[in-house]
Amino acid sequence: MVRAKMYCGEKIKRANHPNPNYPIDIFETVVLYPVSGNSEENKQFFRWTPTGKIELGILNPEAAKQFEVGKEYYVDFTPAE
Repeated sequence: MVRAKMYCGEKIKRANHPNPNYPIDIFETVVLYPVSGNSEENKQFFRWTPTGKIELGILNPEAAKQFEVGKEYYVDFTPAE
């Protein structure tokens, strides 16, 4: 497993899904960026993952509510087997 610590830098509500095959009126895009050195822990994460971006298109409104701009999140990467 690899763990990253990221913050929500953008949350964009969109009126139409880019794929016309999805019958949904509203979806949100969330963009996460690596944390920088605001704390000792963040300095350590920044040392190993100083750049990057994760962009998620979220159709589930309850899932989108879990993300707040400026809030930090741990992201764990594990192989899908």
